[in-house]
Amino acid sequence: MPKRAIILSGGLGTRLKPFTDTIPKPLLPIGEKAVLEIQIERLKNSGFDEVVLATNYKSQYIENFFGDGSRYGVKLTISKEDKPLGTAGPIKLLEDILDEPFLVMNGDVLSLLDFNKMYQFSLDNTSDLTVGIKKIIMPYAFGNIYFEGDVVTGIEEKPDIVTYALAGIYIMKPNILKKIPSNTYYGIDKLIQSMLATNNVITKYEIADYWLDIGDIESYEKAQKEFVNFI
Repeated sequence: MPKRAIILSGGLGTRLKPFTDTIPKPLLPIGEKAVLEIQIERLKNSGFDEVVLATNYKSQYIENFFGDGSRYGVKLTISKEDKPLGTAGPIKLLEDILDEPFLVMNGDVLSLLDFNKMYQFSLDNTSDLTVGIKKIIMPYAFGNIYFEGDVVTGIEEKPDIVTYALAGIYIMKPNILKKIPSNTYYGIDKLIQSMLATNNVITKYEIADYWLDIGDIESYEKAQKEFVNFI
């Protein structure tokens, strides 16, 4: 059976203006390759042989750029929204072909993750949704102070703030499509909240590899300096 991946490629890229005034965000270059090219090649190297690009904004640019995907060694399909459907809505449009577990990723994520390992992890679990997460460590600019009443009891100099971010990479199973409304603007965040509210099990897969969301100018410039070394 084919291993399918869906790349959500319909974002407006408003935080990346003026770059995205003429070029859709997924086609922005990192070195000599577009972001989507890098993603497709990495998916191919992880054993995914079918890739669907879920598009909206400047869809024709993306279609003209990639053609049928044969030069990347994958079967490539372009899916177009008639209206914005969020991040989960475009997946519902593909219900007829999604008969096996599939990967979904945002079109502005760069990672050295072995997608196949995450895919296999999902197959080994019974949940319909596995979310990729990334540990984010943010230096704290101030020292922390502890006290009882007016008496200082301790200090902690600039402790790091540790959080875990949704990494924009998911493995889903066909049953999850029943939980996404048709022809409706619906985000993966809402899907997750709905599943939690109805006690559906969601598993997480921590990404230890390099990961970067290039949704804004600062992150895009960071990718130009860092990720270009991995291409």
